[in-house]
Amino acid sequence: MFDAPGMDVEMNQSLAAKAYEILKADIITCVLEPGRQIVQSQLAEAYQIGTTPIREALQRLALEGFVQPIPRFGYVVSPITFSDVREIFELRSIVESAAARLSAVRGSQERLEQVLAGADFGYVYRDRHSYVEFLARNVEFHRSVAKAAGNQRLVDLVSKFLDELTRVFHLGLDLRDSAEEMRDEHLALARALCSRDPDRAEQIVQSQIARSQNRVLEALIRRLDGGTLGDLSGTVQVKRLGS
Repeated sequence: MFDAPGMDVEMNQSLAAKAYEILKADIITCVLEPGRQIVQSQLAEAYQIGTTPIREALQRLALEGFVQPIPRFGYVVSPITFSDVREIFELRSIVESAAARLSAVRGSQERLEQVLAGADFGYVYRDRHSYVEFLARNVEFHRSVAKAAGNQRLVDLVSKFLDELTRVFHLGLDLRDSAEEMRDEHLALARALCSRDPDRAEQIVQSQIARSQNRVLEALIRRLDGGTLGDLSGTVQVKRLGS
């Protein structure tokens, strides 16, 4: 009986963690679209989770930049801006080029063979579940390249950039079926690493990232034309949950 308060706290923490994972997944996969207004009570009803865990989850997501608090309105899913995309892709090109070069030069052959083994994957066009699996494997593939370089800070940076970009990657996959092209890019990079060719590996990374950026920007422009991304210039336009 005396353990009840502690049990309540533990349960709330568990529910808050669950709410965080669900909300983050829905934001990343654009179920909750950029610029959409979300209210705690509506989320609690939609996900059948109490308002306290939802509030704690939203506070955590706000710290990570996935949502923004709006006074007297609740929260809004953080918009995606052209400047955000440009800056992240610039940094991604610098960091992943360095990771590829280092991996080609000093990665163990065993580790590089593992990168190659993990490079052969794709997705089914217009299949949302397939997108989720593909993007998870995509993150792991790029992380594996950085891991082969033997620098944990590189791994952390690559992970951070890809986490930030996953939302727009989902949008980009809907443009056209690029599964074969992306598989070929990954395989070409892995083979360059196994061949100990840092110049070729760097060239492939930079070309791949440039094509990825072009897909993302095209997707953003199409979404902007459709009015579903809020204001890409930086002013938030909210869209109520359930509208």
